[in-house]
Amino acid sequence: MTALWTGREAALATGGELRGDWKAHGVSIDTRTIEAGDLFVALKDLRDGHDFVANALSKGAAAALVSRVPDGVSADAPLLIVEDVLVALEALGRAARARTGARIIAVTGSAGKTSTKDMLRHVLMGQGHTHAAEASYNNHWGVPLTLARMPANTDFAIIEIGMNHPGEIAPLSRMARPHVAIVTTVAPAHLAAFESVEGIANEKASIFEGLEPDGYAIFNADVETAPILNAVAKEYAAHRIGFGEHADAVLRAVRLTLTPDASVIEGVFGSDPFLLKVGAPGKHFAMNALAVMGAVAKVGADWDLAACDLASWHAPAGRGLRETLLLDPVEDQGIELIDDAFNANPASMAAAFEVLAAVPVKDGVGRISQGRRIAILGDMLELGEDEAALHAVLADHPAMERIHRVDCVGPRMRNLYDALPAEKRGRWVESAGMLASEVHHLVDAGDVILVKGSKGSKVSLVVDSLRKLAKAGGREQEGTV
Repeated sequence: MTALWTGREAALATGGELRGDWKAHGVSIDTRTIEAGDLFVALKDLRDGHDFVANALSKGAAAALVSRVPDGVSADAPLLIVEDVLVALEALGRAARARTGARIIAVTGSAGKTSTKDMLRHVLMGQGHTHAAEASYNNHWGVPLTLARMPANTDFAIIEIGMNHPGEIAPLSRMARPHVAIVTTVAPAHLAAFESVEGIANEKASIFEGLEPDGYAIFNADVETAPILNAVAKEYAAHRIGFGEHADAVLRAVRLTLTPDASVIEGVFGSDPFLLKVGAPGKHFAMNALAVMGAVAKVGADWDLAACDLASWHAPAGRGLRETLLLDPVEDQGIELIDDAFNANPASMAAAFEVLAAVPVKDGVGRISQGRRIAILGDMLELGEDEAALHAVLADHPAMERIHRVDCVGPRMRNLYDALPAEKRGRWVESAGMLASEVHHLVDAGDVILVKGSKGSKVSLVVDSLRKLAKAGGREQEGTV
């Protein structure tokens, strides 16, 4: 197996002091998931990574990237000693980017970053060696880590870039040096750190600053801040592609058909007509698919092959994954779960409501004769001083007419609970754990359940409980619903 990094290559990239002659086949920052042959990077976050170096080496790490020889580690251990570990990781990422001939796609947006990244990986992996982060590694250490893990023979790479505060995206984009940069959407998110949605748009658009010469800026033409995205793209990108339903969009959806299992897009790219099917329901997935296919066309991949693979893509767990959970396998009775528990802002909430409203319920199969659409919603975080109003206004979304009950989790979601009409109010609880222990009272065969909230709201606990309930065959389902 070809080494990802030799000690000499890593030392040259970082300017560090090499100890030992080693070869690494991967890069890790976590001893819980480290594999034999990885280079362990001793970052300092909530804990100091130097405290785990001895453990990493005992698990077979090829070497450790450190700023000092840690306690319990011999002086002749395989190490790369640098002045600052994070700065060295960034240097390693830049070196990995410099040595590859890969076509690089960078993705940001207020919602849809991870699913768009996964969609890109899905449609490109059959056309060449494709590299992308397994998780949402999109911050100041996640981007250089993703780059440092990129093999030299990569053909396509997808780099997800996120932010919490102004000024974070542009440096990461300049590190990645993408050939294509995508802004999926701009919405009220992280308003605690920004004065306005316009400020968020400018920050998202700064991803275009890192574009390679002759690079492509792909951005959502439907959002109100599209003129800001277009203006920044005009300054930094050689080519601009707006996508969406807007009449001026270069990559335009002319007709969108949403089914319970898929989304079908009829559109035009410039003057060329196309037909696409996405293997997941939801307008937001359809719009992100437009951006994906625009990127496919501009990195030299085959459009038709990618379009075929797009039909088999499904949303990942926690990002809109839809699954059937059997409560009674003998009678083939169950619920439909939409697991969207890892991210939430007003735009993604609205998109999730539309998906929930489109999925059919099953009548006459449960203890209650009518199947129901139920939304279990956790707090949307980092929305700033308008967070109360932004939660309450969700009650006015048109899709609410087709949602039978809303259960709310967290102090912010109390604002939605109070704004809902009485007939749609389920339960309000302070924490997700309180609701997770009660799921057997909340659902019935034939129901469709959406679970959505910011990751910090921990509504994933409710998802876990629903899955456990299904594994138990619904035996706990006693009492009222």
